[in-house]
Amino acid sequence: MSGTLSQGSSPARLTLWEEENFQGRRCELMSDCSSIRELSGFRRVRSVKVESGAWVGFEYPDFQGQQFILEKGDYPRSTAWSGSSGYRTDQLLSFRPLLCANHSDSRVTLYEGENFQGCKFELSDDYPSLPAMGWASKDVGSLKVTSGAWVGYQYPGFRGYQYVLEQDRHSGEFRKYSEFGTQAHTNQLQSIRRVQH
Repeated sequence: MSGTLSQGSSPARLTLWEEENFQGRRCELMSDCSSIRELSGFRRVRSVKVESGAWVGFEYPDFQGQQFILEKGDYPRSTAWSGSSGYRTDQLLSFRPLLCANHSDSRVTLYEGENFQGCKFELSDDYPSLPAMGWASKDVGSLKVTSGAWVGYQYPGFRGYQYVLEQDRHSGEFRKYSEFGTQAHTNQLQSIRRVQH
């Protein structure tokens, strides 16, 4: 399998284990995998090691369900990737590398309304609480990622549902909150950070 390159880095590489604490069968990925069950015969993935690049793990096959950002490091069990998320899943079933995770040059513009309408807020840094930084609402109707990759969170303090927002997806334009991810049931976005790479 050939690697998918992230800007200015080595090929993305991810090692998966079927059980917690890096036990059981393992499989290595270097590009998109829409179904780990079909590729490896795994019933589920319960631990992950990101060797290089940044990845998104999805709860279901075909890049569906809750998404979790996976940055370089070890994830011995599901609590490591879900963190303080309000949503937990004990398995990940599809994966893809991020293509544009250039941390030093990340920019995003948030808009109050859908289709880039209303008040806007331009960001180039991490914000653990958008309301505390001057964003007047707990909601974001649309956004434009002009460079890099970001993770938006439902609640302040990088908690709640995660939305991986990339310049290379939707041409960086997310016209309504339902485009933030397949699991986006609300336009609440109250903290946001750049993807670590």
